[in-house]
Amino acid sequence: MAALTATAPKATLPALLRHRAVGKLLLLAAVAAVLVPLAHARWASGAWPHALTVDFSKPLASASNWVIDNRDSHPLFLYFFGYVSNAVVLSVRAVYLVLLAAGWAGVTAAAALLAWRAAGARLALGTAAAFLACGLLGMWVPTMQTLALMVVAVLVSVLLGALLGLAAGLSDRTFRGLRPVLDTMQVLPAFAYLLPVVLVFGIGVPAAVLATVVYAAPPMARLTALGLRGADKEVLEAVESLGTTARQRLFTARLPLARREMLLGLNQTIMMALSMAVIASVIGAGGLGDRVYQALASVDVGAALAAGIPIVLLAVVLDRITGAAGAEGERPGGRAGWAYAAVATVAVALAARLAGRLEWPGTWTVPIAEPVNRAVEWMTAHLYSGVPYVGGTADWAAHFTTWVLDPVRAGLQWLPWWSVLLIVAALAWLIGTWRTALTAVLAMAATGVLGVWKPSLDTLSQVLAAVAVTLVLGVATGIAAARSDRFERLLRPVLDVFQTMPQFVYLIPVVALFGVGRAPAVAAAIVYALPAVVRITAQGLRQVDPAALESARSLGATSAQQLRQVQLPLARPALLLAVNQGVVLVLAVVIIGGLVGGGALGYDVVLGLAQGDLATGLVAGAAIVCLGLTLDRVTQPTERRAKKGA
Repeated sequence: MAALTATAPKATLPALLRHRAVGKLLLLAAVAAVLVPLAHARWASGAWPHALTVDFSKPLASASNWVIDNRDSHPLFLYFFGYVSNAVVLSVRAVYLVLLAAGWAGVTAAAALLAWRAAGARLALGTAAAFLACGLLGMWVPTMQTLALMVVAVLVSVLLGALLGLAAGLSDRTFRGLRPVLDTMQVLPAFAYLLPVVLVFGIGVPAAVLATVVYAAPPMARLTALGLRGADKEVLEAVESLGTTARQRLFTARLPLARREMLLGLNQTIMMALSMAVIASVIGAGGLGDRVYQALASVDVGAALAAGIPIVLLAVVLDRITGAAGAEGERPGGRAGWAYAAVATVAVALAARLAGRLEWPGTWTVPIAEPVNRAVEWMTAHLYSGVPYVGGTADWAAHFTTWVLDPVRAGLQWLPWWSVLLIVAALAWLIGTWRTALTAVLAMAATGVLGVWKPSLDTLSQVLAAVAVTLVLGVATGIAAARSDRFERLLRPVLDVFQTMPQFVYLIPVVALFGVGRAPAVAAAIVYALPAVVRITAQGLRQVDPAALESARSLGATSAQQLRQVQLPLARPALLLAVNQGVVLVLAVVIIGGLVGGGALGYDVVLGLAQGDLATGLVAGAAIVCLGLTLDRVTQPTERRAKKGA
């Protein structure tokens, strides 16, 4: 018996070594044992070696100067970019004139009837109330300006995204080649590519529309490709057996089967385009975004909120309409519904024109700026440092910076550069393949090659802290929403507001409560990323097979045991997606954090845009993309790995 006991550990050791994860780590350790001493012998310092950096300032400065010198004379600008710019201006102006010609009554009636056609009378009433609220806030004309710009930007984004998604959905090679391009478009901060767009197109509507398209097109492309690639193979085989051509299969089977994903892509494109409304105002977009930006420049929270609320209302209304359009079921009014809606809209618009009521009456406004500003002043006076026992928000921010942000940043910057790359390689390889690990390592190393290794680690520390808090709050809230229908219904409008409110709008209340520094930057990122994590977590838990839950209940499992042993393991893909999206959305607010003292890469991007310094802005923006690619690879398993885990 003693002999058997003594040999048991020896028997289990080979089994442990055969474990896939252990094998990966041992192989990585063997490679590190060879490469690390060589790297340490040549570059003894723990910081990124200067010899491995590349100076991009001179070529980028030369490119910027060439664009400025040739913008008014080179054929590329005269006969290509010039025509693109004119087409965008004419399209936006045409839509805006149509909205003005319809008048406030016609536009409200058209939106309400569209909602009725999509989902019924309840959504129609809510849509009408939302548009009327825009007028009551005194923001009707800016709302129409933003709506005109968004219509053109969304149409171009949907067309471009659908074409890219179609190519990626029908070709594996195109899908693999397009994925890093879409990753870059989605992760690259808007401020980083505003400068190149402004260099080419100048300040104005064309630059704003095209910047919005770059930001909003990837969701449409991704979801279109997902829908086409995930089409039911049995249906496709049945259609093919009828002797149909590839084109016929595309239009009669693939696209109809991908309808739900494509409508979800349209929904996400609209949301992302509206989230760009304020950022685009920095380069002359006008409309509601310009009102928000001007109010924030003068630290007028009330005026910023008055212009931000219509953006939220537009986003919520369009979200509900596109969501209802994606749901199955009978449409109100049948096939004749569109004709009835069109006739009613024209009748209302003509009646308003004949009555001379095209413009929103100036007396029908409700000013909210002054009471909002008083409320903010009260919050600042009583919550910033005046809360007994627990301390004010300023104390919380200071403690969070001292106990969390500073140690994480100091720890990352203390680590030798090669150890950071090893950690990245280990995490990415454990969750994916060697290609995943190689991509993550090369992306992380690129931040050093760009010469911004230390600021990148500073930004990484803020992202990790924000993601950790977001996941704790988001997963807990998502679990509560998944277990209670009433709580989910109460939470949904709150999440809608948080997700669609422009970051600039809640930036000043965050600064007023937490001061200036890295803590408010992290707080802003948490507020922005939290809704997506909550939604994905709740949806993943709700989609767990009811039979598995019923089986656990029949075995006497408690509610906590069902959650821990059944729901969370089965919802693992959704939870990993929540982590991934939390990282991406937190990175999207890094630039905004640079405006309120977050420093690091966000500050460099903002500084580059403000000073017209293409090198500083683009290098920092490229570093943020590299961080995003690294974090994406270490938080999102490959398709083969995900299927095996499921």
